[in-house]
Amino acid sequence: MHYLLLAVLISFTSVLAAQQPIPEVEALLARMTIAEKIGQLNLLTPGGGATTGAVVSDDVETKIRAGEVGGLFGLAGPDRIRTAQNFAINESRLGIPLFIGADIIHGYKTTFPLPLGLASSWDMQLIERTAQVAAREATADGINWNFSPMVDIARDPRWGRIAEGAGEDPYLGSAVAQAMVRGYQGSDLGADTTMLATVKHLALYGAAEGGRDYASVDMSRLKMYNQYLPPYQAAVDAGVASVMTSFNDVEGIPASGNKWLLTELLRDAWGFEGFVVSDYTSINEMSNHGLGDLQAVSALALDAGMDMDMVGEGFLTTLPASLEEGKVTEEQITTACRRILEAKYKLGLFEDPYRYLDTLRPARDILTADNRALARAAASRASVLLKNENATLPLQQETRIALIGPLADSQNNMLGTWAPTGELTEARTIRTGFDSVVPDVAYTYAAGANITDDTTLAKNANVFGPRVVIDERSPDVLLEEALTAARAADVVVAVVGEASEFTGEAGSRTDIQIPASQKKLIRALVETGKPVVLVLMSGRPLDISEELALPVSILQVWHPGVEAGPGVVDVLYGNYNPAGHLTASWPRNVGQIPVYHAMKRTGRPAPTKGAPFQKFVSNYLDAPNTPLLPFGYGLSYTTFTYSNPQIESEQVAAGDSVRISIEVTNTGDVPGEDVVQLYLRDVVRSVTPPDKTLKGFQKIGLTAGESRRVEFVLSPDDLKFYNSALDFVAEPGAFEVFVGEDAHDERYRLSFQLVE
Repeated sequence: MHYLLLAVLISFTSVLAAQQPIPEVEALLARMTIAEKIGQLNLLTPGGGATTGAVVSDDVETKIRAGEVGGLFGLAGPDRIRTAQNFAINESRLGIPLFIGADIIHGYKTTFPLPLGLASSWDMQLIERTAQVAAREATADGINWNFSPMVDIARDPRWGRIAEGAGEDPYLGSAVAQAMVRGYQGSDLGADTTMLATVKHLALYGAAEGGRDYASVDMSRLKMYNQYLPPYQAAVDAGVASVMTSFNDVEGIPASGNKWLLTELLRDAWGFEGFVVSDYTSINEMSNHGLGDLQAVSALALDAGMDMDMVGEGFLTTLPASLEEGKVTEEQITTACRRILEAKYKLGLFEDPYRYLDTLRPARDILTADNRALARAAASRASVLLKNENATLPLQQETRIALIGPLADSQNNMLGTWAPTGELTEARTIRTGFDSVVPDVAYTYAAGANITDDTTLAKNANVFGPRVVIDERSPDVLLEEALTAARAADVVVAVVGEASEFTGEAGSRTDIQIPASQKKLIRALVETGKPVVLVLMSGRPLDISEELALPVSILQVWHPGVEAGPGVVDVLYGNYNPAGHLTASWPRNVGQIPVYHAMKRTGRPAPTKGAPFQKFVSNYLDAPNTPLLPFGYGLSYTTFTYSNPQIESEQVAAGDSVRISIEVTNTGDVPGEDVVQLYLRDVVRSVTPPDKTLKGFQKIGLTAGESRRVEFVLSPDDLKFYNSALDFVAEPGAFEVFVGEDAHDERYRLSFQLVE
């Protein structure tokens, strides 16, 4: 076998610094032809898996044998992948093993809540564990490279891909990014249970104009550096192995061909040492942006710092001609190839290209009882209690329940968007959760409505699968059945919201309210006079202004994953006290968008809360400036009080840390967890500051009556920002600190002076 030639000197650790040449890689490069080097830059899909475009690669086997393929995605299973690796190892000239990639966004077969939901747990240890489980399961099925985490800051809930990230805040987003990279990659990429992680999408993809997927992005570098770039850099600092480019342009140049972005920023400034892969045909799509034909944009991408071409085959088909014409250099091709080979070396593929192909592992490592238990816990911990009308929750065992709603028993909608490796038939619905968690509870089920009666929306969402129509009977029949069940019950639990494919890639919406069919159902259920609990599923913040004003309780559960039912029912009955907090502000209506906690103050600020309306200040005629629900918001079945905030010193020297603490007490009757949040306001500085920025958080658990002093330490870097020269600086002057339960909680304010 050819790969044995590369295993002679394997005595190094699996994580060598890229700037130190790897002898095996250099020896291989010396033997490779230009065509074989270009072949390593080619990533293909044979089809049959998840794709995000219309292109599916053809004649894949022939290309592998010819040394024209560096990696594949869209296939899984030890036997299938062994066949593909055999083509590369035994039938190509040099026997270079393949990457096997996949989109594993929130779990492999054991599917966890959507990333936006997982982030709402504010539990970095939990998030890291879910990534570890995803890596163990995926590698058991032969996959060694993951196209995750997605860390795009998103402040427009119309954008469907907000579901895939951590929300609106760069500080929290950076913490989540690092937790996921650690989970996927572990401490040893050579282990057969870890995999390459890919941070995406570099850069700014979450700021697409109008919230419309793939649309243009235009922002200042000040905004980039201070608000949008930090999570990508945090992933690089955590050692992420690869970076995926975004579809949008950055300062007028598409990200896949942007040399400032991929070389000057990513490599030169941040010190990234891995490899860069395009998103699905994003190199080819630069032609649609208006930058030239396929040969021109492929050369542009390589020169910018792109290493691997996903599906488009522009590198494979045009780089030889561009090299001959002097539009690219052999050194550029060799450098890109070296980065690919180094990553394969670190994975241990040259030592054993079949290390991920143990046929015993899938049965042993996938969808295990322990994995399901973690998924159940994650579903509970991602839940956010938005309202608890008359303390209806937690439910009592003796209460008769009317379980209503199109999402109450829909397996198709439990996993959520971008769960291509999940098994819908394994999903446990809210109804099955009642059966397993509280088997003695009397309940009656009725769908009550379909997810939407909007035929256009249903048709467009159904491009990805039939997940919208739950019951073919007429709306009137469905509604009357639900009302009959409600009248006979003590409490109504209505499971409502979005279908899975109302969010995710190509899932942008201009109307982010609950669909009209379900609004009608909710109003009718309230009119019965029975207590109503809305269990709300979505992949984005919604406009629930109407529902929040009704006498209902609301539990936001996102799309909770494979253990949706047990996890959500655990919360409904108090087996777990909800402790999730929102990671994106919820607007009062789409006209408010964007609305987020770190918005800048203006020269004509709006009146203070409760003041009468004024002209000639920054406000609306028909709504407040504040969101319906702020960033960081979340309720509990218990109550917490904060007291005695303290700051170590009101004079802080440049370069010193700032120590802040506050007493937190559980003043309720049951144990609970709270997310204590710290926000910083830079009162005066050379660049207009945001109102406040998140700079710390701690999730703590307290028994009933227990108190604890929570301490935060602001580092010197926490006081810094990028100024107009893009220098990362802290400027002397006044700072205010707020410690509380959400971004609008200003009850506990401290201040200090930063002095030179």
